[in-house]
Amino acid sequence: QNDGCRTLSLSAHVGFDSLPDQLVRKSIKHGFCFNVLCIGETGIGKSALMSSLFNTNFEDSPSTHFLSSVQLRAQTCELQESNVLLKLTIVKTVGFGDQMNKADSYQPIVDYIDAQFEAYLEEELKVIRSLFSYHDTRIHVCLYFISPTGRSLKTIDLLTMRSLDSKVNIIPIIGKADSISKTELQEFKKKIMSELISNGIQIYQFPTDDETVSEINTITNGHLPFAVVGSMEKVKIGNKMVRARQYPWGIVKVENESHCDTVKLRRMLCTNMEDLREKTRAYYELYRRCRLEKLGCRDIGPENKPVSLQEVIEAKRLEFFLEMERKEEEIKQRFVQRVNEKAAMLEEAEQQASMPVLTKFEHLMLIHQEEELKLGEKKKLLEDEIAQFFEKKAITELIQSQVSVSTPVVSLKTQGLQKVSADA
Repeated sequence: QNDGCRTLSLSAHVGFDSLPDQLVRKSIKHGFCFNVLCIGETGIGKSALMSSLFNTNFEDSPSTHFLSSVQLRAQTCELQESNVLLKLTIVKTVGFGDQMNKADSYQPIVDYIDAQFEAYLEEELKVIRSLFSYHDTRIHVCLYFISPTGRSLKTIDLLTMRSLDSKVNIIPIIGKADSISKTELQEFKKKIMSELISNGIQIYQFPTDDETVSEINTITNGHLPFAVVGSMEKVKIGNKMVRARQYPWGIVKVENESHCDTVKLRRMLCTNMEDLREKTRAYYELYRRCRLEKLGCRDIGPENKPVSLQEVIEAKRLEFFLEMERKEEEIKQRFVQRVNEKAAMLEEAEQQASMPVLTKFEHLMLIHQEEELKLGEKKKLLEDEIAQFFEKKAITELIQSQVSVSTPVVSLKTQGLQKVSADA
């Protein structure tokens, strides 16, 4: 906005044309940071490619295939080229694509990217902040490794890239591209780009608005996705030692553009590194806007009038105090209710304690008499049961005695009959 600003010409040299040089010196002194996220299945060549891109052997422990969920492993190191210092952070996915249920494999990656945005936002909102010396861990570029199947993208690839394209710059690459032929590779590239477009997935396009790099970036955009091969092993070819992968059928040179796109990827990353950082800041601004809107911060009021941050803070503070007063009143009411209940209980206990001794004795006597009456009734019931028992016992004994008397008579008659028959 240049309203009210005039353009004047200088009559002599002033010296503020040295500002770019000052910025360059300050940037070189402070150094730069660049963060790379590598997403791909276990064993697809993430570590080998990173070592090949930055000509450094990054020590990394091998990962296992038996993790229950996807994990992210970050490694930070400082690299220096000429007088430029670069703090490089490489974040790799461990166990990606190894689970039986791959539906939520992308969620830990999304959470990690959001966590880096949140950490930067917290530092930015501090009263005493130090963004100049703060280690920025926001992801600047995501290298998504695609398996060289030669057929199509997997469902997990589409789901992951769709969930990340609004948060990070995605550059799709085909890992271990030397495992398929050149003809299959070109067809595979076309199929990948077609599927990305049909599924509405936005990948990073190298900028073409800058005249200095527009031509090379336009050509490079036609090579997406990059077919890469990574290796730190050196093979002697003629009188030279070159980085390559040696097979029984031949040698694949890592830094030969006719063999793979590793050099193209390295050149494009270095040429457009600042643009990747700028795009990351744009993604962060979108995240920051959403977070502040959730917190209730607005730039425009109900009547579409500008609202200052101080007004928003005061409104939030007033709302907070009103909420606290409401909760405090509720707590007071509950406290008074409990105090009244406790007072009633104490009053009842005092009334019982102040009861005269005679009244207590009479009360106990009544209880004793009631207990005696109950015991008398029980005693009478027991006596009746005992009388009935003895009566039944006497009847039983009488019946048994009658049976025992009749039994010998019958036996004597039987013996007499037997004797008579014997005499006859």
